[in-house]
Amino acid sequence: MPSLLIHNAHTIATQDDQRTELRNASILIRDNRIAFIGPADQLPPDALQSDEVIDARNHLVTPGLVNTHHHMYQSLTRAIPGVQNAELFGWLEGLYPIWSGLTPDMVHVSTQVAMAELLLSGCTTSSDHLYIYPNGVRLDDSIEAARQIGMRFTATRGSMSVGQSQGGLPPDRVVENEDAILKDTQRVIEAHHDAGFGSMTQVAVAPCSPFSVSRDLMRLSAELARRYQVRLHTHLAENDHDLAYSRAKFGCTPTQYAQDLGWLGPDVWHAHCVKLDDEGISLFAASKTGVAHCPCSNMRLASGIAPVRRMLNAGVPVGLGVDGSASNDAAHMVNEARQALLLARVGRAMQPPEERALADGSRKTFFGCDLGPAEMTARDVLHMATRGGALVLGRSDIGHLSVGMCADLVLFDLNTLAFAGGAVHDPVGALVLCGSPQTDYTVVNGRVVVRRGQLETVDLGPLVERHNQLALELAARS
Repeated sequence: MPSLLIHNAHTIATQDDQRTELRNASILIRDNRIAFIGPADQLPPDALQSDEVIDARNHLVTPGLVNTHHHMYQSLTRAIPGVQNAELFGWLEGLYPIWSGLTPDMVHVSTQVAMAELLLSGCTTSSDHLYIYPNGVRLDDSIEAARQIGMRFTATRGSMSVGQSQGGLPPDRVVENEDAILKDTQRVIEAHHDAGFGSMTQVAVAPCSPFSVSRDLMRLSAELARRYQVRLHTHLAENDHDLAYSRAKFGCTPTQYAQDLGWLGPDVWHAHCVKLDDEGISLFAASKTGVAHCPCSNMRLASGIAPVRRMLNAGVPVGLGVDGSASNDAAHMVNEARQALLLARVGRAMQPPEERALADGSRKTFFGCDLGPAEMTARDVLHMATRGGALVLGRSDIGHLSVGMCADLVLFDLNTLAFAGGAVHDPVGALVLCGSPQTDYTVVNGRVVVRRGQLETVDLGPLVERHNQLALELAARS
């Protein structure tokens, strides 16, 4: 790979163990990895002769953002009438019949559209939860799309096996045979999973949810994943209906259900966990089970406010996820971080006063009203969007900027309208608190994928045109 120098950046937010922030600093990239990071006047003598030098004087540099939960095919059904005002179960019931018309081409194109939006918002690594496989669709369609566009990818082989006739939520025509699910999951792992340092493609095992798969499939999926040493992913405790289903169907909470089936551990991450109770938080913390926090989706579907601050205080690994493009209608990772901050603060304001104590148990009040610090800070959510997401996906080679790490990073132009006023005071705070900007440069594995705000790897105009045609075709099929 050509060498690349990010020279004389205004600010570099490294997200290292000390959350170091450097001013007037540079990053030298060689062989896909960071070879130097530090003051610009301490560069190695030959650094300025790199194959490419990017003048970063007016830029904020951060690690590439990490998206821990998505359903990329859902970009085809964004803002579709009929489910715009529905909560989770009604939303799914309205969309399952539409998604049953998906084709391989639709999955490929929608994956690239979703990834283009992510890359342009500073996301360099994403997972995707594809759990519906009609009309010859395969996970390979998503994986090939990711390779073409240049995104680091955790592809999860999702599944649904319990249809309405067996007490599940999805129609019978969109579920699969469990033996076929396990066989194809094994095939995909063997064909595509790369566990090595700097891997561009990894595979995880991801039965969809307690209301769409059987206990047997959950248990067998966990056994398969651990045999191949890949990660496990599913939805859990997303809203009140999800909670009620687990109690009525299984006689326990979602966390107890997960624990009984071997779905807690450092190789597992669950999406949402809005209704995680105190016992659940303790079990997640003790087992280092991860959470993909999806604030925009949780608001869009009226699911509630996840207890993220309590999770973090307890030691639960937490990353951010944009979730499906039809339950969020956007895939902008900086905006997701902003919403995580704002929603946490609203959640704290809704708590009874006696529950608002700080981590050390103290409180500061004025006439009975709290004067303590905010529930979540800009730097907290940036950490979740980078280092936290990497931890949730089991990656130690991405998520922060230091020598030897994979060269995944993004540059935000501070001389833009979104940063006006904010950047002169605090560029890192402004990234989250001000208008969510697009990236100026996105670098994945040492390769410039977005340059001056333009995607380099795929021609966006024809891609969006084709995507819109397919979106109309999919809706017409139903």
